[in-house]
Amino acid sequence: MIYYDKVSKIYPDKSVALDEVSFGVEPKEFVTIVGHSGAGKTTLIKLLIAEDYATGGAVFFESSNVRLLNKKQISKLRRRIGTVFQDYRLIPNKTVYENIAFAMEAAGRNDKEVAADVPHVLELVNLSNKIWNFPQELSGGERQRVAIARAIVNQPDIVIADEPTGNLDPVNTYEIIRILQKINELGTTVLLTTHNKGVVDSIKGRVITMEKGKVIRDDREGKYVL
Repeated sequence: MIYYDKVSKIYPDKSVALDEVSFGVEPKEFVTIVGHSGAGKTTLIKLLIAEDYATGGAVFFESSNVRLLNKKQISKLRRRIGTVFQDYRLIPNKTVYENIAFAMEAAGRNDKEVAADVPHVLELVNLSNKIWNFPQELSGGERQRVAIARAIVNQPDIVIADEPTGNLDPVNTYEIIRILQKINELGTTVLLTTHNKGVVDSIKGRVITMEKGKVIRDDREGKYVL
């Protein structure tokens, strides 16, 4: 489904973010990418969703080279990928319902679909009772669950979670990981980046370890080893 083929990313100041990285992700996999800050984890994500482009090599989504896609094709690609960020990126003056509805409307969904799907997806992330709250009325863990609901409401093929627990306490951290595992069990591919050792060891799945822009380990049932 996803393949990084000898991907490099060198910035104008000559700093190397990625150095000939190669690995693939199969449909319905749960893959955790680990490494210290600056290892290249977020750069990998940006290349996949065409927020940035590789200096060398190629990133493939199915049979498509992401770099060669036009604007319309990139929009179509991004609709198949739900993204969750460390800082939530919710719209502060919209309710939980409106934040999720906004993502659906952007994908061309109608009012009837919004009314049916928003409560369903909030039930999945255990937030049905917060549907009319604003982001500032929620805890950090609740905000991240709204962000996950928004990411999955259009039924993407892949969910990317880029350091989603970075701002959370241990209890909320494991709640978020359980929800991501549930999403994966329902058939969605999950790509998680983190530097939280406890999170990685609890998942007991495939772990790709990065250091200074290189993949130094790829373990099918890995732990955090750095």
